[in-house]
This record gives sequence, C-alpha cells and structure tokens, in this order.
Amino acid sequence: MNERSAAGKRDGDEGNPLVGTGVSRREDRALLTGAATFTDDRSEPDLAHLAFVRSEHAHARLKGVDASAALELDGVLAVYIWGDIADSESPGVIPIASDRLDAEIPGHPVLARDRVRYHGEPIAAVVATDRYAARDGVEAVEVDADPLDAVVDPLEAANHAAPTLYEAAPENVVNTSELGDRDATDETFEAAPHVVDLSLENNRLIPSALEPRAALADWNAGDERLTVEMTSQSPHGHRRKLAQTLDLPERQIRVIAPAVGGGFGHKGHHHPGEAVAAWASMRLERPVAWTATRSENYLAGAHGRDHRTDASMALDSDGRILGIRVETVANVGGYGLGGAPAMPSWYGRLLASQYDVPAIHCETRAVVTNTAPIHSYRGAGRPEAIYVTERLVDIAARELGIDPVEIRRRNLLSPDDFPHETAVGAEYDSGEYEAAIDRALELAGIDAEGDHQLRGGERDDAGRLRGVGLANYVESTGGGYESGLVRVHPDGTVTVFAGSHSHGQGHETTYAQIVADELEVAYDDVDVVEGDTDAIPAGTGTFGSRSTIAAGNAVREGAKDVLEKARRVAAFRLDADLADVAYADGSFTVEREREDERLSADGGAESVSFAEVASAAYGRGLPEPLDPGLEATCFYEPDGTAYTFGTHVAFVAVDPATGDLEIERYVAVDDCGPRVNPTIVEGQIHGGVAQGLGQVCTEETVYDPDGGRLLTDTMFEYGVPRASQLPDVETGATETPSPLNPLGVKGIGEAGTIAAPPAVVNAVCDALAPYGIEHVDMPLTAERLWTAIREATDE
Repeated sequence: MNERSAAGKRDGDEGNPLVGTGVSRREDRALLTGAATFTDDRSEPDLAHLAFVRSEHAHARLKGVDASAALELDGVLAVYIWGDIADSESPGVIPIASDRLDAEIPGHPVLARDRVRYHGEPIAAVVATDRYAARDGVEAVEVDADPLDAVVDPLEAANHAAPTLYEAAPENVVNTSELGDRDATDETFEAAPHVVDLSLENNRLIPSALEPRAALADWNAGDERLTVEMTSQSPHGHRRKLAQTLDLPERQIRVIAPAVGGGFGHKGHHHPGEAVAAWASMRLERPVAWTATRSENYLAGAHGRDHRTDASMALDSDGRILGIRVETVANVGGYGLGGAPAMPSWYGRLLASQYDVPAIHCETRAVVTNTAPIHSYRGAGRPEAIYVTERLVDIAARELGIDPVEIRRRNLLSPDDFPHETAVGAEYDSGEYEAAIDRALELAGIDAEGDHQLRGGERDDAGRLRGVGLANYVESTGGGYESGLVRVHPDGTVTVFAGSHSHGQGHETTYAQIVADELEVAYDDVDVVEGDTDAIPAGTGTFGSRSTIAAGNAVREGAKDVLEKARRVAAFRLDADLADVAYADGSFTVEREREDERLSADGGAESVSFAEVASAAYGRGLPEPLDPGLEATCFYEPDGTAYTFGTHVAFVAVDPATGDLEIERYVAVDDCGPRVNPTIVEGQIHGGVAQGLGQVCTEETVYDPDGGRLLTDTMFEYGVPRASQLPDVETGATETPSPLNPLGVKGIGEAGTIAAPPAVVNAVCDALAPYGIEHVDMPLTAERLWTAIREATDE
C-alpha cells in the first residue's frame, strides 16, 4: 500500500499529491478510544426522557388509551396520544410523496390515530424525568384495541380477499410502474431460441447499525428556536421534514448530527421518534431525549428489500442475451415514509447489469402490508436488480452448457460502447468491464482464458461439496447537489464545511486530502466540519454512494475559487500582474527584474507564502474589487450518474449431511474511478461485502403469518453476522474515470451489498449442481440448504 502520513506532507512533502494515497483515517482515534460524542452521550439541564407505548397488534382499531395510572407514577411528566397532537398546531404526520403513487394514502402519523397498521407502531408517548421512569410509565399505560385480520406477505396482500389497509387501495397496491417496452420485449421472447425462468425472493432485512436511532430536542421559547441533535445522514433533509411535521419555518430549526454509529439508509429518513421528541420539547418547554432500544429499532425503525420476483431471460443459441422480462411485487410496509413507496418503481433501471441487452421490460407493484415501513437500505434497489440478472445469467449458462465466465464475456459492453443507454433508460458513463473480470479471475487463480470451467460439485476430503460463483455488477452512484464551503483563516489554516455527513465513510480524511492538494497546504492544517445546519450551507446528505462525487467535487471547486482569490491578493502583495503570478508548493511567485525592496538578493523570483496571503486577505487596504476574507462556497451537482462496476468471486463448501455453508474465499475487484484514498475504499468494500454476506447467510425478517407479530425482534432471533462467520475479503481494483465530474470519481459505499448476494448464491448453486438444484432463496441457512438437498434426493 502506498501509505503516507499527514506529517510527511506537513514536513515539506508538498510536491507529492495526497489524493490517491492511503492516508490513515483521522476519525478513528476518537471513535476507538470512546472520545467521540454520540447523540445518547449528550445531556442538558432539566432533561426529560421519552419512551413509546407501541402496538402489540399488527392491525387493530384503537378504542381508547388510559394513561391515568402512568400519570400517577413518580417522575412521569406527561403522556401524549394522537388527540394531543391533533389539538396542537402541528400536522403530526411524516410527509409522504403521494404525487408519485397511484393511490392517495396518508403519511405516517407520529402517534397512531384510530388504527394501527403494524406491530410496534407508536400509540402513546410517555415523558418522564429519567428514562427508567419513562419505561415504567409505558408499562402502566393501558391500550384498548380491537384486533383486525393482518396480512404480512405482499403476494397475499395484493389480492381482493386480503385485509385492506387503505380504502384508496382496496387490493393494497399503491403503485404500479413499468420500465422498458413491453411489446418489443414480448416479441423478443416469442422469437428467442432459448428462455430461462426464475422465481426468487429478495429477503427482508432490518438495519443493525451500531447505534440505534436517537434524538435530543430542545425548544428555546425565548428565541422560538428548536435545536435537535440526532442520528442523521442528512441534517438539512431532517430539518426540512421536521419543519413539515411540526409546521415550523426551517429558519427556526437547527439540526445537529454528532458522531453517528452507522446509517445504511436507516438514518436518512424522517421518523416518529425525533418528531415526537421535538413536539414534546415545544409542549413542555424543556429538552427531551429519545433513544430507541434495539428491539424498538427492529420493530419500527424501517426495514429494507422484500421483493418477490418472477423473471425470464431470452438468449440466442450462442448465449447472447436478447431480452429480460421481470415482474416484481415489492412490500412497502404499513405506511409510506417520504418517497419510499415509489422506490420500487425505479429499481429495474439496473437490470441490464454490465451487458448489452436489447430488450427489457420490468413491471413492479408496490404493496402495503401489516409490517414495518420499508425504506432505503444500503444499495436501495441496486442489489435487488443485480441479483435478478446475475442469477438468470448463471442459470442460462448451465442450461446452455456455457462456462459462466464465457457467457458473461459474450454479452459485456465494450469500452467503445460508452456512453451507453440501456433499454430501461439508465445512461452508463464509462466502463472497462472485461478488465475487472480479468483482474478478479487472476486474483482468484482462475484461468482468464476460460480453460478452468466454473463448475462445482466436487467433494473435498471432508465430503463437502465445493462451488465457485461469479457476479458482475454496476452501481448507480451520485446524484443531486452538494455544498462545500472552504474557509481560510488569517493564519493560513483551513476549515472545510460540507453538506454531507460522515457515519463511517471517512469524510474528514478524504475531503482534507482533496482540499490540501488543491490549495497545496499541509494536510494537518485542514479541518472538516459536517452535520450542523446552522454552520453549513444547505446540503443533501450522505446516501446513495454520493459523497465524494457530490461533496468531494464541491469542496474541490470551493478550494479552487479560494485559490483564485488568493492569487489576486498575492498579485497585490507582489505588485505584479495577475497573469505573472504562479503558485506552487505553498508559495506564490513572480519572475521579473525590478529594483525595489521586494526583489530577492539574486534578482530572481519574488514570493509570498499562502499563510502570508491569508493574513493579507483579512487586513486593511485591499484594492477594489477585492473584499476582505478568504473563503468560497460552492454548490456542485454532477452532470449525470456515475456507474461503478466490478466482479466478485466466491468459493464455498456445503456439507450435504448438515447443510452447513462455509465461504472459503471471497475476491472483490471494483472500479470506482480514481480512488481518493484506497484504504478507505477497501474499508467500504469490506463493510459492504460483510453486509451482503449477512443477507446471503443469516439475516431474515420473520413475521407471524397469522397475527403479524415480528418474531425476529432481538439479536437472539435476527441473524446479524459475526466476525467469525466472515471470510477475509481479498480486494483488487481497476480505475476507469467518470467523464461526468472533475475528480472522475464514482461511489463505492454500496458495491459489496450489491455483488455479494449473487456471487455467493451462484457459488452455492454451483456446489449443489449434482443434485439438480437450480436455485435456493436467501438466507442460505443450514436448515434451508439441508432441506433443499433432502427434497432433491427424495430422502
């Protein structure tokens, strides 16, 4: 690894760029030593604590709530129900983007109105002097409710006989969307020599970040300002949604996101917890804190995935893909959070993966059920789409008797095909897909010429079946604007303010590298600030693998603007024409022959340091049109979507006697364009693969199909992967710049969650090929694999 220390740059190594080197993360010391401040670490004088009374039913009509016993308990300050919200001036509803839906359904009320629609929905809020008294108060509240029939399976819900959640959607379908040309795709399939079919489930997942959701709200009645410190991936986005829920102007709300222990999309959307904490603080005129328990997070923190899909692929006799046809039913849960119910409508835009597919049609139905709301979860649609296509490609390879590597090579887009628009409207920017495959095969020890067939089923010495699986992927990254403010202080040190928010991505390191290089100042002299809506220009936040593309380029452009102003100040200081002033190694210079006090002893270049220019910028006497100060704010939006890509290879062994699965090796080759910090990129890949392997092997959200209760509501039941279950991830990289942003970068944060599921499932199906097993749904638990083998062998 080409690693450099920050001190190296400071000690005169300015000639070598920091971008592209594995500078050690500056965030880690505070996080690893416990010195970082998280939301739950914060406290305020007179702080009250909030806890929720949650529904024990998945579907029920509320008849009444009796809080009298709770209000008699020591320390209990108040108990609130929907009627209290309705009597106030606050709408009390999490906004929903219903304009993009076929059915006009309401947003999520912060406390249940006359009906609950999922197990764990908040019904009442208890506020007390400490969190223990608040919990005691919750236990004392009595809820009278009439249970209703519940439906948790989206296929069952999309049926006229199923219980109806909303009158506006009598069959529970709130949105039907289509991508691609149905008629052209049907014609392609009718004429195709070969068609392969697949039905699969993309299992529902529960975000399991290190830190649950939390908020501390403080209403200052004198200033009429609300400050909310909270776990947030998008502070400005949360400010906007709080303003809508509470009916306050955004200028009266300040959102601060301190250290955030993981997000994964889970902390990017608005939630009843922080909304009720804010409302209660305004009501009581004292600070109110709320921290979800782990079980609450599982019950009601918003889940991910949950697709049921029927898919087909049409091919010619040589294994070239002619078309893909997909029908998906997507579970969106009991309520819509923001734009989440419309999210399934665009997941099919990545169904082409890395391949030249002439015809694609995807129909998706978004269905409400008596389950927790679904929202974005690391990958948010991209893992679902790539999983469908990469499974189809492997099944086609087996049915046509073509090596899985070879069938992929035959269908790859070539570098000359870019920019490329797919049959469903995705516009790929750049890619050298075969180079990534070659590198992955090289690292995996597989002959790149295809002599080594990816065919499994051989047994090892322990009698286990071996398998190898390959998966290609593309990932849409970036999107939307981001802000970057670069401020140079009079002593020449720099503070960077970015509208994104780091919850594990290493922004403090990455942005400092970018700005230090652009300004040619010491890396240690650059600080990075995020997560405060009062301090930072409007920002979009961190999600969708967008940070370096949007915010990285924003701070770079801000630094460029700062440097241009500094050059003008330097020209004034050097009494030179602007065109004659050069900047290198932290100094502005001008070459000329002139007899005055600024001329150097040898008659050569005059110079002024960056720090001297910074000091001058804050001094008196600057000529017009120069204003005092040295800072610049940039709002940057990329010209289009950057598409990361790569190839992952998994080696597995399955014990047919027990169904036990071991992932023996995992190789990941990814291309996110130029890597600002290769070490951080590798860390993102490691984390993403671990999360993807969790979905493949152990993670599954299970509801009681009759009553609708969540059965996997603790870590005893929900299978978060452990370190001992994960293989070492061997990484490699290719670098294909994007032409759509100045840094040429692409996002990488979600790549592992996209590639790991199809790579491992392909490997397992390769291992089980001797039994004629074509597909096994995730998670690939020992019981599920054992059952598949028993059914295939009629034992």
